[in-house]
Amino acid sequence: MSVDLASLTARVERESLSLRQVETEIHKVIVGQEYLVARLLVTLLARGHVLIEGVPGLAKTLAVKTLARCLHLDFQRIQFTPDLLPADLLGTLIYDQRKGEFIPRQGPLFTQLLLTDEINRAPAKVQSALLEAMEEKQVTLGDTTYPLAEPFMVMATQNPIEQEGTYPLAEAQVDRFLLKLRLDYPTREEEEEILERMLVERPIEVSPALDRDRLLALRQTADEIYLDAKLRRYILDLVSASRDPKAAGLPELAELIGFGASPRATLYLARAAKAFAFLRGRAFVVPEDVKELAPDVLRHRLVPTYEAEAENVSGDELVRRLLDGVEVP
Repeated sequence: MSVDLASLTARVERESLSLRQVETEIHKVIVGQEYLVARLLVTLLARGHVLIEGVPGLAKTLAVKTLARCLHLDFQRIQFTPDLLPADLLGTLIYDQRKGEFIPRQGPLFTQLLLTDEINRAPAKVQSALLEAMEEKQVTLGDTTYPLAEPFMVMATQNPIEQEGTYPLAEAQVDRFLLKLRLDYPTREEEEEILERMLVERPIEVSPALDRDRLLALRQTADEIYLDAKLRRYILDLVSASRDPKAAGLPELAELIGFGASPRATLYLARAAKAFAFLRGRAFVVPEDVKELAPDVLRHRLVPTYEAEAENVSGDELVRRLLDGVEVP
């Protein structure tokens, strides 16, 4: 398929200005965290969901809420707790005595941007209530299935250090997240600016920069970003190497990776790389896009062996070794 890169480049450069405006509005509130802000926009463009992991106080929730303020979209926040029930998320059927029938009462899941705060504090039956919504973009109540409004995006946060009263996410749940982000502490300069900006609490005005129709149009443009056949093979090579390291010439990883990435990872890595290129104002994907997004797409999809856990080999380290071992086109 021939691609008119000149025309596409001009359109991408023009339309990516809207994304720059969203970043500017978010940074009125959020100091630093360029990595987090960029990945949130990549997830939004790539029609995915994002899991954000970090210690308390890194502005995870604030960044997500600020993103929602920058968009003309419905937003709901749910604080996950051990006593939460699936009906608290999905809604339920209420019997109407006058009509003699059950009436659906939709829960907070029926929104466009959903923030699930501390998702690992809810039990498995509540976490599993998200599965259908995240994959099929629909919710079933009783015998009726209700489609969710587009765009629909789940942004989940979790605390990696407080394990009491938490429940590990199931593999099927984790695999539905396009990206898993790991946040670090701000630099000293950033923290000094946080102190200067936030010491006296005052409202910060944020202007909505995108509406639903504009966002859907930007998604269509992201779909058109050119991904060369060589880079498609590179993505396939990375995912295949995670499943069969020996066949990929990485025998040392065979003892460390119990299960590799699913086919969903292949699709998500390609989508994320295209969205990232669009965010950077390019009409085509370069190998550096794939390498930069690979840790976020793969870290939560590689299941380490007991040997890897005994040697304290993290998912990030496994991805790094994959990237080092697979030839870049």
